Amino acid sequence: MPGLQSFARVSSEVRRDVRAARDRDPVARAASTGEILATWPGIQALLAHRVAHALQARGVPVLPRVISMFMRTLTGIEIHPAARIGAGLFIDHGAGVVIGETVDIGDDVTLYQGVTLGGTGFATGKRHPTVQDNVTIGSGAKLLGPITIGHGAKIGANSVVITDVPPNSTVVGNPGHPVRVDGRRVEGPDADWIHLPDPIAEAIQALSNRIGALEGRVAELSESDPQPVAEVRPLRTVRGTNPAGG
Repeated sequence: MPGLQSFARVSSEVRRDVRAARDRDPVARAASTGEILATWPGIQALLAHRVAHALQARGVPVLPRVISMFMRTLTGIEIHPAARIGAGLFIDHGAGVVIGETVDIGDDVTLYQGVTLGGTGFATGKRHPTVQDNVTIGSGAKLLGPITIGHGAKIGANSVVITDVPPNSTVVGNPGHPVRVDGRRVEGPDADWIHLPDPIAEAIQALSNRIGALEGRVAELSESDPQPVAEVRPLRTVRGTNPAGG
């Protein structure tokens, strides 16, 4: 029966969501399944969305939106009933998360508080992001428009992303710029927000090096002493161990 099949699918997805919480939240590892379902807002919002999405797919009017709005009030997480979400999504803390109508989220994705998967303009049709498998999106990040976030990508906190992101890359800044961290990125969720590059400092350092080279050439031609190249220091340190334990 279609109703029993939908119930079985939702139950399987919820069990996967609970496992994802235990895998990616150290606090959840010591909690029972009942405690996670009762007190983890991300799990509650996902459970409600699974039900609302199934009702939406069956053509039930009004009720899916009512469920969505109720969970927004209860958890601070807004997920449109039509959004398509794969297995193993984990929403950590969750306050302020917004997932739009035409969003597609793959498997084993991690979202932190304040993430927006939003649309741009007033056109109908596909207007929200597609997030592929094993993507991690940091606190306050805004992903806008019908863009694609490639498999295994990592979006830094408070980044604003309006263009496609290549697989296995890291994006930081506003607007977001893809950068590479320590060569190829390790597969799976990653909560290390300390060892991100600073593209602005890198660009200024490149300019400083270029100016230093030109000043050195001028000094050779004028037979004067060259001036030392200025050192550009990032506003934040990137030293130390990965706080995620990697």
